[in-house]
Amino acid sequence: MSPRNLAAILDSTAPDDRAFIVQLSPDGDEQLRLTYGEGRRRIAALARGLLKRGLKRGEAVAIVAANSADYLVLYMATMAAGLVSVCVNHKLPRETVAHIMKDSAIKLAVADADRSGLVGELVPTVPIERIDDLLDPGPFDAVDMAPEEVAMILYTSGSTGLPKGVPLTHGGYLWATGATPEQRPGIEGRKAIIAAPLFHMNGLFSAKMVMINGGTIVLMTSFTARGYIRAIDRQRVDMITSVPTMLALVMRETEELAKADFSCVTTAVTGSAPSTPEFFEQMHRLFPNAETANSWGTTESGPLGFGPHPEGIAKPMGALGYPRKGIEVKFVGGAETGPTEGVLHIRTPALMTGYLNRDADTKKRLIDGWYDTGDVMRRDENGFVFFVGRADDMFQCGGENVYPGEVEKLLGRHPDVAQACVVPVPDEIKYQLPVAFVVPKPGRTPTEDALRRFALDNGPAYAHPRAVWLVDELPLAGTNKIDRKVLVDRAVAAYAPDSVRRV
Repeated sequence: MSPRNLAAILDSTAPDDRAFIVQLSPDGDEQLRLTYGEGRRRIAALARGLLKRGLKRGEAVAIVAANSADYLVLYMATMAAGLVSVCVNHKLPRETVAHIMKDSAIKLAVADADRSGLVGELVPTVPIERIDDLLDPGPFDAVDMAPEEVAMILYTSGSTGLPKGVPLTHGGYLWATGATPEQRPGIEGRKAIIAAPLFHMNGLFSAKMVMINGGTIVLMTSFTARGYIRAIDRQRVDMITSVPTMLALVMRETEELAKADFSCVTTAVTGSAPSTPEFFEQMHRLFPNAETANSWGTTESGPLGFGPHPEGIAKPMGALGYPRKGIEVKFVGGAETGPTEGVLHIRTPALMTGYLNRDADTKKRLIDGWYDTGDVMRRDENGFVFFVGRADDMFQCGGENVYPGEVEKLLGRHPDVAQACVVPVPDEIKYQLPVAFVVPKPGRTPTEDALRRFALDNGPAYAHPRAVWLVDELPLAGTNKIDRKVLVDRAVAAYAPDSVRRV
């Protein structure tokens, strides 16, 4: 019988003595190891303990903590008990976390010592360090849930205004965890590293994919590039999961990389942000024995959208893939007949029914059952889909649309460039002008003039960056994506039009 509770996806055939979660410090040192047998018993005891506290079906439990084995156990136990798991971005400001507590009607929070102050005065709070106090050992069968019942609520990053709650159902995510059959032979009994924060879909869904396929989760409590390298090497990790900014930081650690052996890695997956073909070539050099994959998903429509071509056609470098079975896509705003580029609208079985308590926002994004992703995509002649840029990031320069992602890809082709981020600055004549922050490859020192000239020679003149700043690293938001808002503020403060040659 198929499971009807998302927490029931944990592989029942995985041997009790197989490692389920290996928890590592930011330096890559092993802190604890939990077997599948221990994990099953702990999830059951915690689910019983939550219900023993008087929590009722459908009530919400918040997790406000750094990554840990107990975070994942609590996440699964909450859903197993028929409760709603709310994974909170603990890097948000105090007032924003307070909004989330109220918005999702939290009945109980579990927080670690560093974050308990965010919620302790707002809702009943249990320290995650004392989570054993909640345990009620004994057998427990996951509550039988209807497909439309909510399993978890994740909050969007909230780059503008307060973050929006996205209720996600048991039925939708049971479909999602079973929709990637090509990954199963590669995960069973093998190790996958997860270093992205568990309050974000990337890390959570990666963990679920390992669980359903009986693999071992190598979980970093927080990401550092050196710790990530050591973890892969020491734990002999088979599959790496990441976002591009994490790997860009890893690629800079040349001394640590020289001491590591990555021949164990057979699958290297990155996602949640755009990447260039050149970046994937670098990934292949970093993990020479691995098949690389570019994943895509949204909180609102589900964690996946694209996969292998049904006719077995090889996926081009940098492509997201071909729309998966059961998923419908269309491009809006392109050509009227057979558009091959436009804003992606998508329908999936994992699609949200609407934002929590935000009817107006729901109407803007959910249109006749289609979700407006805000991502500009293009499709090639074989149906493979490529990411172009965020419609929200697009800005106008002299009447022309500039997609930062396209300019970043162009700069990424320069042999001296490791990473680039393009943002707009105001201009009295052109309205907005593109400028760029560039992280050079180790040992390389490109000049501003050379990079600007490269952009002019290889792309449209209107889109070339009018100023280029070389930086050691790009600032990251809580989800390990580049924090564009910080860079916009920095660019506006630093840009001096009179001192920069206009072309």
